[in-house]
Amino acid sequence: MLFPSFDFKKTDQGSVASAIGYLGKAYLENATVDDIKSFVHDTGSTGYWAMASSVEEATQLWDAGVYKVVFPASVIATLDLESYPVDRIALATTNLSEPLPTHASAILYLNAPATIDPTWQAAIQQWTKTLLPEGGNRQVVVQLPADQISPEVIHQFHMAGMDTLVSASQLTTDKTSQQLDIGQAFMASATTDRPDGLYATLVVDESNQALGLVYSSIESVSESIRTGQGVFQSRARGLWYKGATSGATQTLKHIDVDCDADCLRFVVQQHGAGFCHLNTRTCFGPSGGLTSLQQTLQERHKNAPEGSYTARLFNDPGLLRSKILEEAEELCDATSKDEVAWEAADLIYFALTKCVASGVSLEDVEKNLDKKARKVTRRPGNAKPKFTQPAAAAVPLSDRIEMKRYSLDQLSAQQQKDLLLRPIIDSQEITKRVTPIMSDVRARGDAALTDLTKKFDRVELQCPTIQAPFPEHLMQLDPKTKAAIDQAYDNIYKFHDAQMDRETLVVETMPGVVCSRFARPIERVGLYVPGGTAVLPSTTLMLGIPAKVAGCSQIVIATPPRPDGSVVPEVMYVAHKVGATHILLAGGAQAVAAMAYGTQTVPKVDKICGPGNQYVTAAKMLAQNDTSCLVSIDMPAGPSEVLVIADHTANPTYVAADLLSQAEHGTDSQVVLLAVDLTDIQLQAIEDQVHEQAIRLPRVDIIRQSIPKSYVLRVGSLQQAIQFSNEYAPEHLILHTDNARDLVKDINNAGSVFVGHYSPESMGDYASGTNHTLPTYGYSRMYSGVNTLTFIKHITSQELTAEGLDNLGDTVMQLAAIEGLDAHKNAVAVRVADIRK
Repeated sequence: MLFPSFDFKKTDQGSVASAIGYLGKAYLENATVDDIKSFVHDTGSTGYWAMASSVEEATQLWDAGVYKVVFPASVIATLDLESYPVDRIALATTNLSEPLPTHASAILYLNAPATIDPTWQAAIQQWTKTLLPEGGNRQVVVQLPADQISPEVIHQFHMAGMDTLVSASQLTTDKTSQQLDIGQAFMASATTDRPDGLYATLVVDESNQALGLVYSSIESVSESIRTGQGVFQSRARGLWYKGATSGATQTLKHIDVDCDADCLRFVVQQHGAGFCHLNTRTCFGPSGGLTSLQQTLQERHKNAPEGSYTARLFNDPGLLRSKILEEAEELCDATSKDEVAWEAADLIYFALTKCVASGVSLEDVEKNLDKKARKVTRRPGNAKPKFTQPAAAAVPLSDRIEMKRYSLDQLSAQQQKDLLLRPIIDSQEITKRVTPIMSDVRARGDAALTDLTKKFDRVELQCPTIQAPFPEHLMQLDPKTKAAIDQAYDNIYKFHDAQMDRETLVVETMPGVVCSRFARPIERVGLYVPGGTAVLPSTTLMLGIPAKVAGCSQIVIATPPRPDGSVVPEVMYVAHKVGATHILLAGGAQAVAAMAYGTQTVPKVDKICGPGNQYVTAAKMLAQNDTSCLVSIDMPAGPSEVLVIADHTANPTYVAADLLSQAEHGTDSQVVLLAVDLTDIQLQAIEDQVHEQAIRLPRVDIIRQSIPKSYVLRVGSLQQAIQFSNEYAPEHLILHTDNARDLVKDINNAGSVFVGHYSPESMGDYASGTNHTLPTYGYSRMYSGVNTLTFIKHITSQELTAEGLDNLGDTVMQLAAIEGLDAHKNAVAVRVADIRK
């Protein structure tokens, strides 16, 4: 087999450099480490050999991408190479009698004779029969006198089990040159048993996916190497320049032969519709897996459908970065085989989107993997400090945390509308994940719950529920915590009890016609309390108290278990206080499904309330839309949000604290500041406080992602601020203004309003009395936050006397007749006839 050598000090080899790159192997002479790095980068191959005289020099070459380091026989015996892979080591010698080494995978015989000595050949053949520990055979390369080299000699030595070293100065791709054609030299060792002399050729893409099977000739191989294109031999038409008429051309990347030298492989970059005449990428049908995904992303990058999620990722680097970080974390947290595969697929999708956006292909990634695999030195491999230390200690304090700035008077009408938008949620993808979970719980009940809790929460449960009365030992609290919960409970209860509709509404609409409306509790309710490792008694209070006030007879509280399978005692204590009947030890979509459909130990409920992540929200929406389970929900949900209106009376420290109290919820938290006629100095004071307070918070890593996606909007008046706020319809609205109470009458859309400098959002979140389960994502235009009426339904009644029926009967009969509902008319007519006899 041809083995080219490339001397970096010679200037007459440039014309065949790319051709050598197609072969993917060569002996590099007089090359520096930087020369080799450039050659590896330009040709994309890591199959090169180079000479070294010391382990230190060899290490540099290996790390640069060299496959085999060749040591002179005079020094190899003095080196300790036992710790290095044998397949990376070769011996160079001029002595045919040199002992054949055990810890080397190849021998390079320099200045070898052009005739083959039988004794020498027998020794070599015996040595090459011993396979390497990593697989493959040992290799022998001979350097012959330049004037003795021809395709016939290359073939002769190949048959004797040796490759022939040929200087690039002797090789050419020029058809008119008298030098050795590199294609002919390469094909000198190939064999075929076909009568027409053609060679079976497998054509693959850069990911080694088979595109199709063709045939080659010595001429077509030479032409392919000369042109750098896919050129093959058609049995009917002669030389076949792939894609010359269809446009589906190929760029040659690599060419080699199999272990028996009777089959060629062309590695190409396929252009156009594909390799096959049927306009598919391969002759075996469409591509799949990563190749197909890359094609789709590359097409989307050029011409993405308007509104597509992938287009949004390409146009929003911040979102793409957040998704990569999110999916990486979910992959780290995955445990089961299916879960790991699922999360890895997500991460690969977003990572490949990043690659395509940066002009990087899978092939570029694979080349870098090959380069890294060639290295023999290794870093310790420790994680960076920010991934191993607490967040506050890991983040550099020098990076300023700032919100974006806009001025209302400098924005077009469309730009103002854009500021009202929230992040697009890929509900279709989320629904795909949630639907099978809900179906599993519906079908298998408690068994599915325990399996899913083990999968997602890594907790094994004997039973997924705890029924009241709850054991005392599960709700033991320190006195200070208990007192805080009790005070919050009293305030929240007092406010929600005042909302209770206890009186029956009675109205006599006309003599003898009495209409009434009365309240009744929704009997069975499910309350979702996020948690697991978190402690969230506040959400349990906010959901449980109005359900208790309303008089719900069955209250199921769902919350993820802790690692030991228990519920945090604070939540258990609140569950006891609000009269919960069941605690479901589950979170996510499986908890929603259990409450919506019921299981062996979880009662089916009539309404599900409570916040949660996007999977919980999707599960609630699916349950509500499933008429077979007959369940309602409190409201749709999106990322948590706050809008702060601040004028010149605002305290910068207070404003910043309120902004950050929302920003720490999650990387997708929505934080907006409306700065009313503030000077640059006044606004800068708030921004300085945002940074200074943020860097001292334990959740600063989250804030570093949420705050830069948030914004300050400078407005000229309170009227402009109120108008924008009503259009934005925030979950939380905080008024840091003079005479803030006077603005409340103008607020039309908000989940909850925090009035004045001493009313932080935190008070409503925990203990002032109002509810913190509020509409987000702009839904405060049409939804209320959770309240006592959330757990109540109203029933109307009417009672008519004979006089009332007589007075109203003709009106009803006329309207029924107009609508063609004769049975309706008759139900009145038979009675009126008796009355009027």
